[in-house]
Amino acid sequence: MNAIEFPWLTAIILLPLVAALAIPLIPDKEGRTVRWYGLGVAIADFALMIYAFWYKYDFQSSRLQLVENYPWVPQLGLHWAVGVDGLSMPLLLLTGLINTLAIFAAWKVTTKPRLFYGLMLAMYSAQLGVFVAQDLLLFFLMWEIELVPVYLLISIWGGQNRRYAATKFILYTAAASIFILIAGFAMAFSGDTITFDMAALGMKEYPKTLELLVYAGFLIAFGVKLPIFPLHTWLPDAHGEASAPGSMILAGVLLKMGGYALIRFNVEMLPNAHVTFAPVLAVLGVVNIVYGACCAFAQTNLKRRLAYSSIAHMGFVLIGIASYTELGISGAVLQMVSHGLIAASLFFLSGVTYDRTHTLMMDKMGGMAKVMPKTFALFTIGSMASLALPGMSGFVGELMVFLGIATSDVYSSSFKVVVVLLSAVGVILTPIYLLSMLRQVFYGEQSEELHLDAVISDVKPREIFITACLLLPIIGIGFYPKLATQTYDVKAVELAAHARQVLPVVAHQQPSSLYSRIFSAPTLANSQVESSINISE
Repeated sequence: MNAIEFPWLTAIILLPLVAALAIPLIPDKEGRTVRWYGLGVAIADFALMIYAFWYKYDFQSSRLQLVENYPWVPQLGLHWAVGVDGLSMPLLLLTGLINTLAIFAAWKVTTKPRLFYGLMLAMYSAQLGVFVAQDLLLFFLMWEIELVPVYLLISIWGGQNRRYAATKFILYTAAASIFILIAGFAMAFSGDTITFDMAALGMKEYPKTLELLVYAGFLIAFGVKLPIFPLHTWLPDAHGEASAPGSMILAGVLLKMGGYALIRFNVEMLPNAHVTFAPVLAVLGVVNIVYGACCAFAQTNLKRRLAYSSIAHMGFVLIGIASYTELGISGAVLQMVSHGLIAASLFFLSGVTYDRTHTLMMDKMGGMAKVMPKTFALFTIGSMASLALPGMSGFVGELMVFLGIATSDVYSSSFKVVVVLLSAVGVILTPIYLLSMLRQVFYGEQSEELHLDAVISDVKPREIFITACLLLPIIGIGFYPKLATQTYDVKAVELAAHARQVLPVVAHQQPSSLYSRIFSAPTLANSQVESSINISE
């Protein structure tokens, strides 16, 4: 890095963390100064991010940009190595937006405000570090640092069963992190050189068995975060007990860390093993979609229904990753961005509803559209986006994934038909459980316990502003997807080409079946295999 160049990414990562460490020094008894301080830091960091990307980032390049590499702990081979490309840049912007709005959404927090805003800023910093880390140890460090604030935010400011939900979250995610460490060290120590640089790790040649085991380890670790069935059970509990700001960050950012890591590590760094595991991801994606949609029907708790909806929507990310097409991978990234915005808006509005009714049980609500018409309108827009209504970002993301897997020449027609049809079942179920949710909450008989006319007030200007900041990009991307896709199109093309280049080699080495016998349905088109092999010869 040029010595006179400003360290943009380091400043973006460390600003919230340094600001969090300064919170105990702020003279404030009631928390008013601290909340303005926290919001100001989040806005400043988000503005710095936008400025750096607008003036310093080249959207037409797929390479790492704004790269910084400093020796940190040379004895351990640990470097402060950060960089951003088309895969991480849109997710960084999503992280900045969601965290800033989540801090603004926590305006009424009066219990231990110093600790609350300190944890929010520290978590913000760690999330940014995950998306830009280019050193495996640095990635793992940021991944682990992020867990502690989430645990405390749920266990202190959560609902009645917050300790159970927080403990379950930390047990699942901490146990999964062990697989990152083991798989990472296996990659680092493989071969003649020992390195934790992610670019160098991606260029190494690994024994087939080792690469498969490493891929499986990463899949488990990142699958918990995404989450993938059956590693998902922490999510409904965490969402059900977390406060609205906590749920916004859980759904808007934390789940995307799992999807990002699957693409960065499993697809980009382990393409040979991805050949074997790609159909597994497609099948798991279908299971996520159908299972999540079916479980959402059974939920009477508003936030738990939305949590299972998130599980279903993350299934499309898995299918897109498994598609081996530019369109599918692009759809997976867009689905992550889109779902982050949609889920954050719905969980925030569920928090608005809870503040008025003091319940999340839908069977105890009803008839609220008359006294909360603005909330109902905003909730309806968010739900329409979630069920992939044309003109919303959710529709574009899911459509790209469907087209990506349907046009893939890597899989047999029968396999593609099964994947598309079963995924379509989830698409059909989604509007049913979301519209029934709207009917139960806002229509039907009024609950006598709520005293709607006397107690409940409609959404306030601050809450309208927060929701609008999430809904406007949802609608904007829906009508003009290039707003989002232009930030990563070049990277998606490179990722698809990188993943596909190993297919002819594997097909030549295993002529009887491109994949293992268990997943013999997907096969590379014979003509492509033969032509690719002939060219190489």
